[in-house]
Amino acid sequence: MKLLYSSVAAAALLAACTTTQPASETAAGPGDQQAAASKPEHVVETTSPDYWGDWGIDTSVMDTDVDPGDNFFMYVSGDWIDEFELPADKTRYGAFDLLREKSEQQTRFIIEDLAEAQPPVDTPEGKVAAFYNAFMDTDAIDAAGLAPAQPYLDRIAAIRDREELARIFVAPGFSSPFNGFVWVDDKNPDDYIFQMSMGGLGLPDREYYLKDDEKSVEIRAKYEELLTFLLGRAGYEDAAAKASDVLALETQLAEADWDRAVSRNPEITYNKLTRDELGELAGGFPLAVALEELGVNGEQEFLVTEIPPTADEIASAGLSQEDVDKLGAGIPVAFELANTADLDTWKAYLAAHMLSNFAAVLPSDIDEADFDFYGTTLSGQPEQRPRWKRAVSAVSDALGEAIGEVYVERYFPPENKQRMDELVANLRTAMHANLEDLSWMSEDTREQAREKLDMFNPKIGYPDEFESYDTLEVTDSAFTNAVNVARWSLQDNLDRLNEDPDRNEWFMTPQTVNAYYNPGYNEIVFPAGILQPPFFNVEADPAVNYGAIGGVIGHEMGHGFDDQGSKYNGEGVLANWWTDEDREAFDALTSALVEQYNQYCPLAEGEPCVNGRLTLGENIGDLGGLSLAYRAYQISLDENGDGVVSAEEEAPVIDGFTGDQRFFMAWAQVWRAKYRDEAKRNQLLTDPHSPSEYRANGIVRNFDEWYEAFNVSEDDELYLPPEERIRIW
Repeated sequence: MKLLYSSVAAAALLAACTTTQPASETAAGPGDQQAAASKPEHVVETTSPDYWGDWGIDTSVMDTDVDPGDNFFMYVSGDWIDEFELPADKTRYGAFDLLREKSEQQTRFIIEDLAEAQPPVDTPEGKVAAFYNAFMDTDAIDAAGLAPAQPYLDRIAAIRDREELARIFVAPGFSSPFNGFVWVDDKNPDDYIFQMSMGGLGLPDREYYLKDDEKSVEIRAKYEELLTFLLGRAGYEDAAAKASDVLALETQLAEADWDRAVSRNPEITYNKLTRDELGELAGGFPLAVALEELGVNGEQEFLVTEIPPTADEIASAGLSQEDVDKLGAGIPVAFELANTADLDTWKAYLAAHMLSNFAAVLPSDIDEADFDFYGTTLSGQPEQRPRWKRAVSAVSDALGEAIGEVYVERYFPPENKQRMDELVANLRTAMHANLEDLSWMSEDTREQAREKLDMFNPKIGYPDEFESYDTLEVTDSAFTNAVNVARWSLQDNLDRLNEDPDRNEWFMTPQTVNAYYNPGYNEIVFPAGILQPPFFNVEADPAVNYGAIGGVIGHEMGHGFDDQGSKYNGEGVLANWWTDEDREAFDALTSALVEQYNQYCPLAEGEPCVNGRLTLGENIGDLGGLSLAYRAYQISLDENGDGVVSAEEEAPVIDGFTGDQRFFMAWAQVWRAKYRDEAKRNQLLTDPHSPSEYRANGIVRNFDEWYEAFNVSEDDELYLPPEERIRIW
C-alpha cells in the first residue's frame, strides 16, 4: 500500500512539467545568507530571457501579423513560439518553466552555500548539504551497484505467502495496488482519517493499457521492454516472460480502475467504511496484517474510493450511463488480484517497480533505461536533465522547508507580501460584487456562497513555522537517503492520526512555482516562488499585475466554486449548500464549457483532444479567475468609490495599448509555452489542466470586454456569439 504523504485534495494551478533547527555556530546565519545572495557566482541564467518589457509585457515577441481575434495566444507571444527552440532536457517551456529555472538555481545557490559552511549533519542545513552531495556522487552510486538495493530485492524474493505480500505492500519504498494516506475527513474536516484508493500502475493512466491505437500499442511495447530490462537487472533469467506477466497484471488493475474525469466527483468517491466493512471488502486478502504493519489496526473507520456506486448513489450524483460505463469494478478487484494473482508475478512486479522508483539513485544503466521510457518515449524529452537540477529537485522534495526558510530571507521582500495582501482583498471584494450579479443563482444559495467566500483563508509566501526534519536521517548513500525519506514521510503522515488537523500547515514549499486551493481547509495558497515576474511584478503597470497574478489568485478562489470545490461549504465540509434549481443552472453552464473545450484538438493527428470533463475544474478556475481579476482591476481604478470608472479615472494608454488590452495581454503572457507533441499527448490523456494555448484563447473568447478591447468581430476565428459566451462566477 503506497503511502501518499502530500495527500491534499487540492486544485493546483499547474501540473508538474518534467518527468522526474537551531543553526550551528558554523552554519550561515541570516546576515551571511543575505550577503551570499549577492556573490558574483550567483547569477541566474534562464533558457529564455527573463525580460518583461518596461511595464510588464514583452512586446518584442508579439506577432502583430496575427489578428488577436483569430489567435490571441499567438498575437501576444507568436514570435517567441515560432523562434524558441526547446532544450533537449525539456518537454515544454514557458513562463512557469522560466520561473522554475530561477527558483531551481536560487535553490542550488542556497544548497551550495550551506555545504560550503560545513554545518553538522544533524542540523537541517547539514542534512540538505549531505543529501545533495550524496545524490551528486554518481561515481559512488555506480561503484555500489545494486548492493544498497539488494536487501530489498532479497526481501521480495523471500515472499512465501499473502501475509508477507501484504506486509511488503505497506513498507516504504515498495509499490502496491493500493494507495493509503491520512488526511482530513471530507465530511468532518476537524478529524483525520485513514484513506485508501487504487494505485500500482506503471503507466500514467488506465487508458494507456486499454486503448488499441497505434501509439498506445507502441508505448506498451516499450514499457514491456523496460520491465524486461529491470527484471534482468534484478536477476531474473526469464525476464521477458515475467515482464509480460507483470504487464498483464497491471492491465487487470487498469481495467478495474476508474476514468479520471468521472472519478473527480467526490459524491461517488466518499465511502466511509467501518473496520469490519473494509475487511469484508478485502475478501480473502489479509488486510488486517497490512494495517497492523502500518500501525493503524486500531482505526475503526476508513475512507475508501473506487467502490462501485449503487443505483441511488448514481442518481444522486447525477451520473449518466456514459459516466457509469467509465467506472471499472474498482478497489474490490484490486483486493481480489492481491489475493489471487500469481505470487511470483507479484514478486516480479515489486522488483521491477522498486528499481524504477529508485532509478535516480541506482547505477546509471538503470537510471538511463528508466529515463529512456518515462522521459523520451512518454514525453519526447531527448536528454536527461543535468544531474545538479535533478539533485535540487530531490533535495527540495525531501527537505524543502529547510531550504525554503533561507529562500524567503533571500528572495521574498516583505513588500511583496504586503502588495499580495492588497490584491487578495480586492479580489475578495470583486467576488462579492460578482455574486450579486449572478442572474442564475437564488438568494438562498448566494448567501451560502458569501459565507464561504468570507471564510476563505489566504496564505501568502511561506508558513509561520518551518519543518525541522529532526527524525530524518541523512547519510552518504543516495539510495539509503531516498528510502529514509520514504520512511520518514510515511511515519510523518501516519502520526497525524494522533493529532488534530493543523490548518497552518503548507503543502508546497516557499520556492515552489505554483499555487493551490485546498477545499478541506477552504484556503488559497501562494508560495513565494510564483510571486515574481511575469506573474507579480512590483515595477509593472497595475493592469498587468491584475491580469497576471490577479488572474492566478482568482483562479484559486474559483476552485472553491468549481464543479468539485462547490460541493464543500465554508468550513471545508463536503455538504450540499445549493438549491436544486441553482445546481441545475450551474451544471448547465459547466456542461456548455465542457463542450467548448472538447472541440480543441491541438495535435496534427487530431486525437486525443482536450477532455472538457477532466479539465472542467481548471477551466472554471481560469474563467472565474479572470472575471474576478478584471472586476478587481476596475475597482482599483475607481478612486472615488462610486462604482463607476470615470474618464478621469481610466487607465492611461501605454505604448498604444489601453488598460483593458494590457490586462488581457498579461493573462495570455502568463500561459506562454511551447510543448513537445509527446508531452502534449500525455497531458491531454492524464492532466486536468488544458494546454496553454487554450488557457489563453479558450478563456478570453468568453469575455465581452476582450471583444471590445481588441475590436473582435464575427469574422474572427475565436468569435463566439454573445449567447454562447459563458460566465459562471
